[in-house]
Amino acid sequence: MRHAALTQPDTGWTGQVLAYGHWGRPVLVFPSEAGSAWDFENNGMLEAVRWLVDGGRAKLYCVDAADSQTWSDRSVPTEERARRHDLYERWLLQQVVPWIDEDCGGQAHDLIAAGCSMGAYHAANIALRHAHLFPTAICLSGSYDPSEWHGWGERGTAAYFHNPVDYVTNLDGDHLAWLRTRVNLVLVVGQGAWEVSPTRALPSTQRFAGLLAEKGVPHELDVWGYDMPHDWPSWQRQLAHHLPRFC
Repeated sequence: MRHAALTQPDTGWTGQVLAYGHWGRPVLVFPSEAGSAWDFENNGMLEAVRWLVDGGRAKLYCVDAADSQTWSDRSVPTEERARRHDLYERWLLQQVVPWIDEDCGGQAHDLIAAGCSMGAYHAANIALRHAHLFPTAICLSGSYDPSEWHGWGERGTAAYFHNPVDYVTNLDGDHLAWLRTRVNLVLVVGQGAWEVSPTRALPSTQRFAGLLAEKGVPHELDVWGYDMPHDWPSWQRQLAHHLPRFC
């Protein structure tokens, strides 16, 4: 395991990156809401796919979330949360992705974005917005409409362009045609405890898959059973099932 603390110069925000593996396809891993880069290992997710990491098929790059300053800060309106999230995305693109590229010897390409719960939103959003870097996203138990996250206030361009439900609805033209050839989202969700209430992950995932289908954006909808709650043991099994297909 390799560790780095990366700072975005124009904001001063510092986040951690933990890297696991010596070879293989790079995977950028988002934690659940307001989580830490350590959460993936501490909650059994690394162990669930360790054979891929040790076997040189995947390199995992786990990052800190900034949700407590962005989407989870209910004291500020939705538009301000989205603006702050845009700064977090800038950190990912300007600090984390170059660090991954250097760690991979300049060979980082076709990154996978992966995450569970709110991390699934992050994975889907960055893949759709930056498919040239992230052509694949594995999204476990996500909710994809930030306007539903105790939002308030008038929404503007920042909230729109970080809300997949909003911008996918209006995709068209050359950009949509390009996305159809470039990106693939794997949307996984269970039907067990907490997947409907309070997280709304099940209905949100089904709705989001429907929007992608209407636009012809490549995706997979994989709904697991009533024995699969919104929790780490479910995500361990789901990631171990899907990740091997892509690396």
